[in-house]
Amino acid sequence: MSKLATASVGFSVIIFTVLIPVLEVSPTHVFNLEWPSHARLHVAWQLLTNAALSILALGCVWSARSPRIGICIALIPIVSFLTAFTLRSVYGGSLFHTDGTQIAVGGINVAVLIMIPLTALLLVSLWTVNAATQKQGV
Repeated sequence: MSKLATASVGFSVIIFTVLIPVLEVSPTHVFNLEWPSHARLHVAWQLLTNAALSILALGCVWSARSPRIGICIALIPIVSFLTAFTLRSVYGGSLFHTDGTQIAVGGINVAVLIMIPLTALLLVSLWTVNAATQKQGV
């Protein structure tokens, strides 16, 4: 079992099962009365789906039976977020709350600051697992 893969996927589990829900099960997202109820349903659905995917990914890595699949599963919500962020001007999306604020460090939204390095970490983990697998001839 790759320690880097386990650590990076484990970090994504913490992000998607603890950090993001703490931030989004709040008046700014799930309980935001300014949002249509349909949009709030989508946020709750996204939170549950991302948490489930991250837990599934950890199970794949932890079992050491399919670490590559686990890492790829862990990348799904992260790459989806980064794609949505990149395309936000197409559909009118924003990282700003309805009151015009955002959680940022140095003017960069913390979600972006977390997701880009996490993507890099998971890709390095994938590369490491692939290299180890090729060495073993698997």
